[in-house]
Amino acid sequence: MSTDPAPGIRPRRPRAVPLERVAERFALVSADEFSGREATGVALSTRDVVAGDLYVGVPGARRHGAEFAERARESGAVALLTDAAGAEIAADADLPVLVTNDPVREILGEVAAFVFGTDDFSALTFGVTGTNGKTSVVYLLDVLLRAAGLKTGLSSTAERRVGDSVVTSTLTSPESPELHGLLARMSEEGVEAVSLEVSAHATARRRIDGVTFDVVAFNNFSQDHLDDFGDLETYFAAKQQLFTPGHAQRGVVVVDSPHGVRMARESRIPIVTLATEYGHEADWHMAVTRQDLDGVSFVLQGPESVRFTGRVPVFGRFMAENAALALIMLHEAGISIERVAAGLDRGLIPVYIPGRLERVSAEGTGPHFYVDYGHTPGSFSAMLDALDEVATGRVIFMFGADGDRDTTKREEMGRIAAAGSDVLIICDYHPRTEDPAAIRAQLIAGARAGGRAEIIEIPDPRTAVREAVSLAGPEDVILYAGPGHEDYQEVDGQQLPYSAREEVRGALREAGLLS
Repeated sequence: MSTDPAPGIRPRRPRAVPLERVAERFALVSADEFSGREATGVALSTRDVVAGDLYVGVPGARRHGAEFAERARESGAVALLTDAAGAEIAADADLPVLVTNDPVREILGEVAAFVFGTDDFSALTFGVTGTNGKTSVVYLLDVLLRAAGLKTGLSSTAERRVGDSVVTSTLTSPESPELHGLLARMSEEGVEAVSLEVSAHATARRRIDGVTFDVVAFNNFSQDHLDDFGDLETYFAAKQQLFTPGHAQRGVVVVDSPHGVRMARESRIPIVTLATEYGHEADWHMAVTRQDLDGVSFVLQGPESVRFTGRVPVFGRFMAENAALALIMLHEAGISIERVAAGLDRGLIPVYIPGRLERVSAEGTGPHFYVDYGHTPGSFSAMLDALDEVATGRVIFMFGADGDRDTTKREEMGRIAAAGSDVLIICDYHPRTEDPAAIRAQLIAGARAGGRAEIIEIPDPRTAVREAVSLAGPEDVILYAGPGHEDYQEVDGQQLPYSAREEVRGALREAGLLS
């Protein structure tokens, strides 16, 4: 695979749009002369500006983006789009200024779509929201679409991908200029179907404006991001925005929980429902038929006797649910289950999900070591419940918590972790600007209320990994939650190199458990 440089994946042959057309289309005003100037892209950060870009200056938490207009010009920006306050700030910049009377973010997505030419994007577009499992559903969508014979692209928490071009993600859902640049590249390369993670931040901060999804999905809901949204109701309302006519045409909702039932009931677009638990009314039903550490088998039954029998090579009942959700999304988009099944080998869905219950130890031998990105109470419950059903030995669980993020979930994470494991190792994750010892103390306080696991505190995650390996027997399972696919640890404002997957591989080699 090739890796595109910053600012991400963009069209190789961008089209040029006269600034006069942009100004006319969005009722922008300007005191500057920009006749003859053309924009070939849009950028929200000066780090992303390339020659020909329309740079967008928006007010931020600390500074206004228009303050950096001159830096954007030096990087090749042809004009600045901003509000009245930004126009005053950038008055001395040697750059034409286009001014909107509306808040800039209200038009940013549409402007990006207009400049990049994605306002008539023709590929099937799938969006997934929920607290946990979005990344897994996106990768399952991608592999199932390819099984159906379609050329695909995706955007996930882990990466953005078009064909052989890949960039590492910095946000779960990219800002709208990056998103529309990505979609433009997909269109250029003939992509026929796109799978996108859609976070609550993406809807609340209008990152997906200018995109109309063919099918969207909601899988689950639990506490997260209360540092940004304040309360669960506001957080849930942000996810509900995806199920509105301005964003999507059809939806699929898992109704195993009260929030799922509510999402289905209050959706403003047509929806179908999926239940994975006995007794829930739904259009589709999924049942697990077999599961072990090597994966989960399931059967999906839908309207008009539609049926699919398959297997995902990742353990957990929730992974079968994710696969079922992806299959129903394809069905709702007009891609038959039969067509998908014909492209699979006896129902096996050969998905690889970076850093999501990713097995790092050798196949067929123990101990079994997995790394996962889960960092919420809901994800901890799902993973530990799944291990309770398939693990034959002890469960050794290790994790830390984000600094400068939702502090109210920490004790609950500790309680769930201790209640569902035999040995609990608490270490540092991303302390950021917080005292890491104080973060660990909150986790330990919650863990002591869990009442089951032996609790071990080891601040350094490298040392913690090796302690976990030393404690584990051949039948034991070690689950390291939090870092997943990430390749850094953030401490005091610095991103220090750290890959959990590589650290685990190193520890297993040192112990003679991995060649």
